Amino acid sequence: MADYILEAQHRTTFGRKVGQLRRDGFVPMTVYGPKTEPVSLQVAYRPLEILLAKAGGTHLIEVQADGKSYTVLVREVQRNVITRRMLHIDLFALDLNAKLKTYVPVRYIGESPAVTAKLGVLLTGPTNLHIELLPSQLIDYVEVDISKLKEVGAALHVSDLKLGEGITILNDPEELLARISQSSAARSELDEAAELAASMEPEVITKGKVEEADF
Repeated sequence: MADYILEAQHRTTFGRKVGQLRRDGFVPMTVYGPKTEPVSLQVAYRPLEILLAKAGGTHLIEVQADGKSYTVLVREVQRNVITRRMLHIDLFALDLNAKLKTYVPVRYIGESPAVTAKLGVLLTGPTNLHIELLPSQLIDYVEVDISKLKEVGAALHVSDLKLGEGITILNDPEELLARISQSSAARSELDEAAELAASMEPEVITKGKVEEADF
């Protein structure tokens, strides 16, 4: 079921001795979860680095250590602030039958005809969405198709998204995802047209009684 497999070993080194563990090319790691007591492990640096680059925080990883296996998600990676080398990693062990809450990125796809025609500009909302789903339903991102926005003022909201049965978006349904706003160029043209129309309006002579002049 997991997308990736990571080979690890149980860790017996703690405290100040962990520094030597890192110098030997290993990363200390902790696995924990709602139904899993914390387990201290260690893993070779390079294989872990390669796996994290592929798995990120949205792919399931099966950690195998001394005959036991844990299906996990990456929870936190601690790094040296200067060298950026990994110092420690926390992995969250999942209950595969229980829903979890996570954040997934929003990916905007397509082109808006209104933007292409330079009638408007695209304004976008959140860069990620908070969702609830089973571990087996995890997704890499949510696509928002802006080609549906064909005119100025058109908009997409969270309520317009359908992610499939069993997946719930926890954001406010009325939260704005994307909207086409009138471009400054188009607005300037309308303002100029309005000014021109105003300058061409005929003079209106006020009607009323004309007072007689004294001669």
